[in-house]
Amino acid sequence: MKKTSPFIITFTAICVALNYVGANIALFLKLPVYLDTFGTILASLVLGPIFGVGTAVASALISAFTTDISAIYFSPVAILLALLVSVFFTSDSPRLNLLWKTFLVSLPATALASLITVIVFKGITPSGSSIIVQGLHGLGLDLVTSTIIVQALTDYADRLIVIGVSLVFIPQLK
Repeated sequence: MKKTSPFIITFTAICVALNYVGANIALFLKLPVYLDTFGTILASLVLGPIFGVGTAVASALISAFTTDISAIYFSPVAILLALLVSVFFTSDSPRLNLLWKTFLVSLPATALASLITVIVFKGITPSGSSIIVQGLHGLGLDLVTSTIIVQALTDYADRLIVIGVSLVFIPQLK
């Protein structure tokens, strides 16, 4: 696929829109997944990590100014995802299956997201996963443990969905 300037600009704009739409669907339906990195991952896979990072930042800014201020706080997570996806899902990346690659991408981003959730938001964000965090906390787990458990499970599920769908969609671009 030839990557011309009009293609790059259009594709990046579509990726930003995908992030925004996915994030808002998850936010308004209070889903326990986030769906806010479809575009970031697609941009990283198709155009490279710089465009993935640009998509992540643009999406976070638009979301922060329109529907979800917390998006700006989690932009470092999306930036890290853009870089990790570019490392683990390139043609010269190690021959691991989707589940393991997604785990390797998800783990550092989950650690960062957990820190942000606990330190900045005290475990409560606008996402649907906060309901699960509060449930575990109500059952007696401390807030940090509740946040890490839920963040790890929901992040992995979210990334598996987003990466899997992205990998299916990419061959259709050719």
